[in-house]
Amino acid sequence: MSKQYDDTDKGSLFRNEKKETDRHPDYTGSINVGGSDYWLSAWKNTAKSGQTYLRLTVRPKDEFAPTSTRKPQSDDF
Repeated sequence: MSKQYDDTDKGSLFRNEKKETDRHPDYTGSINVGGSDYWLSAWKNTAKSGQTYLRLTVRPKDEFAPTSTRKPQSDDF
């Protein structure tokens, strides 16, 4: 009997191969927290002290899709 993979409370980031401007994240991916799925974006930054770090944003996956691919909703009009 094989076990099905449980991705609860796990996530991953991958280098953003489509980055075109500084505003685009350096890394993108997803994470599952408590059974809910989220999109992750990360930018490489340098603190005033010179230490490098990643700045993250998290967005629920069930949040609306980007405008170019999102289907209009009745409350959009």
